[in-house]
Amino acid sequence: MVLAVGEEARYLPPDLPVLLTGMGKVNAASAVAAVLAAGPRPALLLNLGTAGALRPGLAGIHEVATVLQHDLDTDLLRTLTGETYGAPLSLAAEGAVLATGDTFVADDAERDRLAQRADLVDMEGYAVAWAAAQAGVPCRLVKQVSDEAGEGAARTWQESVDACARDLAEWAGRHLA
Repeated sequence: MVLAVGEEARYLPPDLPVLLTGMGKVNAASAVAAVLAAGPRPALLLNLGTAGALRPGLAGIHEVATVLQHDLDTDLLRTLTGETYGAPLSLAAEGAVLATGDTFVADDAERDRLAQRADLVDMEGYAVAWAAAQAGVPCRLVKQVSDEAGEGAARTWQESVDACARDLAEWAGRHLA
């Protein structure tokens, strides 16, 4: 199980193997890659965490079907190099589209721009999925909506992370038993 911070993992059973990566794509990718390189490799990497909703009324827990990087200009890089870097990753047949970036989205205009491509936004999902894919390990991303990714999102995340952690632990108990 991979989570960004201890606040999100607070209510998980102590017998579950948990990796706390820290916030952001670099922290997440390097922490996951280091654990997978050290072995033994798990049968599945499960990333639980909080995410901002990019659309009004989106709440609860969502499994991610597709994850993309919202802060990497894949099209421009392809034009410059002929190579594709940071293409969206498909993880499940059904579910939400998650946009990952190193910016905590707390701006209405940015939220509205991202809502044209995704349902949720976080800071680690793509990096976790990418590191798992590089190691050939299956990966699932499960996100609990913590805020509306607009003005006041940072305050809302601080106020809601404890309840989100409880919901994620409950989900894990139901789905990992």
